Amino acid sequence: MICSIFRGCHPTPEEILLTKKTWKWVVAVAVLAALVSVAWLGLRNRGFDWAVFWATTAGLSWPWLSAALVLVMVSYLGRALRWAVLMRPVKPHPSLGGLFSSTLIGFTAITLLGRPGEFVRPYLISVRQRVPLSSQLAALLLERIYDLLAALVVFGFALSRVRHSEVHAGPALSWVLAVGGWAATAVGAASLVVLVLIRQYAEKMRLRLLDALRFVPARHHARVERLVTAFVQGVESTRSSVAVVQLIAYTVLEWVIIAGCLYAIVRAYGHLLLAFGVVDVMILLGFIAFGAVIQIPGIGGGVQVVSVLVLTELFHVPLEAATSVAMVSWFITFVAVVPVGVLLGLREGLNWSKLKSLEQEVVP
Repeated sequence: MICSIFRGCHPTPEEILLTKKTWKWVVAVAVLAALVSVAWLGLRNRGFDWAVFWATTAGLSWPWLSAALVLVMVSYLGRALRWAVLMRPVKPHPSLGGLFSSTLIGFTAITLLGRPGEFVRPYLISVRQRVPLSSQLAALLLERIYDLLAALVVFGFALSRVRHSEVHAGPALSWVLAVGGWAATAVGAASLVVLVLIRQYAEKMRLRLLDALRFVPARHHARVERLVTAFVQGVESTRSSVAVVQLIAYTVLEWVIIAGCLYAIVRAYGHLLLAFGVVDVMILLGFIAFGAVIQIPGIGGGVQVVSVLVLTELFHVPLEAATSVAMVSWFITFVAVVPVGVLLGLREGLNWSKLKSLEQEVVP
């Protein structure tokens, strides 16, 4: 880089790549600064009292927050156990420690990169467990379907409790209720259809996919066939009744732990949220699960916005306290894992440039 600036020589490919990465970070920081500025001005215009916000946050109960952090880490372990069931057709006895480590690194990537970080976890698992990447992408799809169905059940519970209560939601939350109900029904029905097709017609789906991909040149057809076969193998776990029961049990346990984590966060606010019971926490969790569909790389987005809306318009919590709850919940459930995931990633010596040749490395 110094040669390029002072001697006028041509930059090397490494220097060009470094420059591109630097500009990406500059743009990301600029966007983040703009978002923070807009949020700051918006809260200020609404009469937001930062002194009250900081006083509320500083008065949190550390024992309850510690319990919430422990439950978050336990939830990652539960995800690793569920993934072991999902990958059973291609690896009957995977390393639980490796799955747990990959899960922590994967969720760190999601927090830092947004939805593109979803692919980090299946990639790591495929490499460390020596299984095809396509099979782990199939496992990711199944995991997301089960989580989505569970989230829709919780959201449906929240909707039923709100609609049958005497609570009058504000205009913003009323829109969420109206649109969310239809969206939840449509997405839930589509997810169930996918699960039924995968469970009952996996082999037919494989043959149909191969038939549809006959246009692929002959020299690549063998590799495409291996990819499709590996993907179908990855969803074979749904064809076992025992595996399905285990997946449902782990999914229910996962969401019970998540609910316990949110309950611990609420209890950390002491008298400010003293009226919050288990049902209220479940209602809040239902709306948070709905907001989690929207994700801004590095800062989240939908979760915080929906949390503040529900707390202020539905439970009439002061704006400062509602904002504190949203930020603390986001920090514990999304950000707290980042230091652990980064350290594990450094220990693993991750090389992100290898993502371009990922299929060649992991597909047999």
